[in-house]
Amino acid sequence: MTLRDTPPFRADHVGSLLRPRRLLDARQQHADGKIDADELRAAEDDAIRDVVRMQREVGLRSATDGEFRRTSWHMDFIYRLGGIHPTSEKIQVHFRNAAGELDFESAALAIDEPVRLTETIFGDDFAFLNGIVGDGVTAKLTIPSPSMVHYRGGMAAIDPAVYPDHERFWSDLSAAYAEQVSRIAALGCRYLQLDDTSLAYLNDPAQRRLLTERGDDAEHQHLRYIKQINAAIADRPAGLAVTTHMCRGNFRSSWAAEGGYDFVAEALFSELAVDGFFLEYDDDRSGGFAPLRFVPPGKSVVLGLVTTKRGALESKDTLKRRIDEASKYVPLEQLCLSPQCGFSSTVEGNVLSYDEEVAKLRLIVETAEEVWG
Repeated sequence: MTLRDTPPFRADHVGSLLRPRRLLDARQQHADGKIDADELRAAEDDAIRDVVRMQREVGLRSATDGEFRRTSWHMDFIYRLGGIHPTSEKIQVHFRNAAGELDFESAALAIDEPVRLTETIFGDDFAFLNGIVGDGVTAKLTIPSPSMVHYRGGMAAIDPAVYPDHERFWSDLSAAYAEQVSRIAALGCRYLQLDDTSLAYLNDPAQRRLLTERGDDAEHQHLRYIKQINAAIADRPAGLAVTTHMCRGNFRSSWAAEGGYDFVAEALFSELAVDGFFLEYDDDRSGGFAPLRFVPPGKSVVLGLVTTKRGALESKDTLKRRIDEASKYVPLEQLCLSPQCGFSSTVEGNVLSYDEEVAKLRLIVETAEEVWG
């Protein structure tokens, strides 16, 4: 068995990486009016060159820009869709970690015009990344899935005067995403990842209860999301690999939801038309591997066995044992290895050091080489 030549790769990673201090300082200087947008972008460019070099040096065959130009993994994209705007209202997201609990507050969104694509979102960012990755490394772009536009506020966020027919909203949303997919492919993108916490959150009964209380059909929501993602990627060009990453929240080493993939597994794995699934599997909170029995031939499963929520390094023997357990449900040739999530889904980052981040990525590469090639 050999290493893969197409994404997802045997050793891969989710996307976001810890922001270096000099970049955080530049962001603060820009916010304070001490440097202009061009100076901030130059600082971002330098930091991205360094982090791409790191990804090459540890042996990864995909590279991202670490999401260094973003504050949030999803809202920086969503607010750039035409028809969607932040509001003065605040949404509280409750997170937990091993030490206790904390809350994350962000602006709500309003869909007050028809949803459309008015620009190639992250187009310039991807072009820069693609120009520096070098031979043998594939530039990977991560964006939030269409589901995240809806999950944040539900139908209550949609102006009924704009969308008296909700089917029109879903149609417009998928059409905007389809145009985005087409445009980034034209820029040379060959590896696109749709990040989607909602499909993992829906496995948690507490999350489904919250959705029901706000008036959504929590028992069937995942079916709608699968349908809309499929519509968004149906016409993707040959040569563009599309994966999805599903986790239960990632903010300063904390999470928001719990539970295995059982609730969504059959429909998700058998119907979602992506090439691979990045799945969180770093602890008991993620459940067992049994739901993977629904993964059909030809689909890749990227096992997120290495946690990004703490710096302690996993052992190769433990990772190999877990891969062996998963192979009882999905053939080994369909499996890959990655961290369980990004290292810095928001600008704050998780509670571990840069050296610990690098060690985890190197461990993934070394383990994959020993298992598959």
